[in-house]
Amino acid sequence: MVKIRLRRMGGKKKPYYRVVAADARSPRDGRFIEVLGRYDPRTEPSLIEFDEEKVLKWLRDGAQPTEQVRKLMEIKGVWRKFQEEKSGG
Repeated sequence: MVKIRLRRMGGKKKPYYRVVAADARSPRDGRFIEVLGRYDPRTEPSLIEFDEEKVLKWLRDGAQPTEQVRKLMEIKGVWRKFQEEKSGG
């Protein structure tokens, strides 16, 4: 099963994250399949970027986002696009 989740990057007390598609069994900062975006909570406002085409492709193929990634997708509107596409709207 593929998960869309955050991968921690950066130094001590200076985190930023990459949004990645990874096998659910691999560790948080371990192997991943593809980078889908990035998230930096330290900037004001927080930086949230997604490659929408890649994210939608993975969601169509059955990848499950983690709770945090899903919230970020809702903020950027990617989750809504997926829901509309799924419902045929």
